[in-house]
Amino acid sequence: MKKDTLFVLDVDWADPAYEGRRFYCKDCVTVEGLLALFPARAANIEVVRVGWPRPRGAVAAMLGEANQNLPALAFAEGGFVNAIEPLLLALHTRHGFPERHP
Repeated sequence: MKKDTLFVLDVDWADPAYEGRRFYCKDCVTVEGLLALFPARAANIEVVRVGWPRPRGAVAAMLGEANQNLPALAFAEGGFVNAIEPLLLALHTRHGFPERHP
């Protein structure tokens, strides 16, 4: 059975626009935290970590060139979300992660 695929950015990357500085994506770190806290639920998702620079080949191949914002959750049956609030909701409804407190 095909799994949903979660794309997140690797941590600790450089942006040439900010010489000498290192970064992480706060939304990707939030999702990584959920995966770490709930490993049994995370086991039902294929997690793909990709580098920061675009084009992001694996993401573009699955979601299309115009949809490279991360994190993104691609549904096994088609479709995806790549904004944090809908993604967190999808993790809750599709995979049983707890809800984010309002």
